[in-house]
Amino acid sequence: MTEQNDPPPTARRRFFSALGLAAVAAPAAAFEVDGGTGGLPPARESEAEKRKARYRETDHVRAYYRTNRY
Repeated sequence: MTEQNDPPPTARRRFFSALGLAAVAAPAAAFEVDGGTGGLPPARESEAEKRKARYRETDHVRAYYRTNRY
């Protein structure tokens, strides 16, 4: 019997290396060129932002509660 020297399967290796590159590039793509976070929450909040009221019961919230009997 003769020994066959097949090249290693490179397509699978390229797929996994591209997958790793995508995992690194995805969080970097969330930041805009001007330094904004593109809708992500800010990294730190000031004391005033921490204490302000965040929940507001508006008309559409009341309508939702009324229609779903909460």
